[in-house]
Amino acid sequence: MEYGNTRRITNQPNLISAKPQDSFRQFSQARLATLISINKETAYENSLYKSTKEKEEATFLKNPLSVESALSYFGLLIGTITPTAIFTRFSIDAKIFQGEDLWILGIFAIVNLITAIVGFVSGKHIGKLVAELEKKSWSTMMLALPLVGVFWGILTGGAGGVIVLVVGAFLGAVIGAAVGGVVLPTFVLFHRLLKRGDLIDRKHFLPLAFGITFVISAFFLGL
Repeated sequence: MEYGNTRRITNQPNLISAKPQDSFRQFSQARLATLISINKETAYENSLYKSTKEKEEATFLKNPLSVESALSYFGLLIGTITPTAIFTRFSIDAKIFQGEDLWILGIFAIVNLITAIVGFVSGKHIGKLVAELEKKSWSTMMLALPLVGVFWGILTGGAGGVIVLVVGAFLGAVIGAAVGGVVLPTFVLFHRLLKRGDLIDRKHFLPLAFGITFVISAFFLGL
């Protein structure tokens, strides 16, 4: 009994002294993890900007848009206005407005709605890919963008053309590939020049997006 009591007494100081050591070790590990996390965030933020001046300019953006948001809205514009221009040209040439085939306009409206939705939704994913490409060299980026644009166009145009069965899907994919292969590289070229970090101000985005959309639409209208 005496030996057991003595053993418990002699072990108590070790248990008590171990607790502060464990607490200090846990505190040190937590603080180290916090410092590592802060350093990673700082390094990531610095990698977004070419210079301190650009980082300062980014803080003055009034209506910043991320790459994902910019490509989503651009996809919405291209998916809405460009098909409308194509359908308008087709309707004029086929003299639909003067005949009894006005029901075709209803199909065009459904196709247009689908391309607009797909362009907007898929634009977010295309934006993530574009964000990575913009970190590469200019030559690498410009070589890859037409392929990405063709894929985006096939996806959007093909989805809209499905409403007109296989022929419509194929034709939509072909036209979409041609449009996407041109408009995406053009947009990203100016986006990379105008952005600050990964953000572009809305006052720069709107003229760029609408300008490209109207030019490609005018081409289909024959203007």
